[in-house]
Amino acid sequence: MSDVVVQVDRIRKAYGRLTAVAGVSFEVRRGEIFGLIGPNGAGKTTTLECVEGVRRPDSGTIRVLDADPIRDRRQVQARIGVQLQAAQLQKRIKVWEAIDLWQSIYGSAVDGAGLLEQLGLTVKRDAWFMTLSGGQRQRLFIALALINDPEVVFLDELTTGLDPQARRAIWTLVRGIRDRGKTVVLTTHSMEEAERLCDRVAIIDHGRIIEIDSPEALVARHFPSGRIAISDTKVLAATLEDVFLKLTGDAMRD
Repeated sequence: MSDVVVQVDRIRKAYGRLTAVAGVSFEVRRGEIFGLIGPNGAGKTTTLECVEGVRRPDSGTIRVLDADPIRDRRQVQARIGVQLQAAQLQKRIKVWEAIDLWQSIYGSAVDGAGLLEQLGLTVKRDAWFMTLSGGQRQRLFIALALINDPEVVFLDELTTGLDPQARRAIWTLVRGIRDRGKTVVLTTHSMEEAERLCDRVAIIDHGRIIEIDSPEALVARHFPSGRIAISDTKVLAATLEDVFLKLTGDAMRD
């Protein structure tokens, strides 16, 4: 069994004159949480959609679980779970109905009731989708992404717009997915989220990968002292956000 479950080699994707992804390459190892991090518009979602088989890259190659996500679409989709950035359901579909619908799509699926219990949604099983809070909706989307017991789970900007309490609850759920032996690939523009969750991250900006490593290694490489001065009198411990700002050339914090 290969240690590499996702292999991306020099993929490019353009929309007219706009190049969204410009020669991106990376590998994801089995059992890790791997993050694509970068600002809005950096090419994270387009890259992830190409890996998932939602979009066809203009050039380059992709292998997911040793298969081509476009040519072997059914084979790949049966073994992965996907939460899309703009995921939505019908307003009046109930939680249990959504789970039942997704279960019917796959020949084999996990126990839906047990999954709702694990994600703290049992009390909401009869609630309409439109009545769920942001955090509850995201937990439901995680449940739908896990319904086929996938080997690799893709999560796109999962906690955008959530309050701090809901965001941390989702982080705990994502760690739980990895702890059950799954591989997680996620995108985020939150440096705190990437630092808290990811075993390794790829920093992407303007459609290109700048660096790939663990958050700790990136901080150690770019801030060997482990500290960053933000004024003559104030010195803080360096973080992944400081590395990101340094590499992408974004304006430094006040």
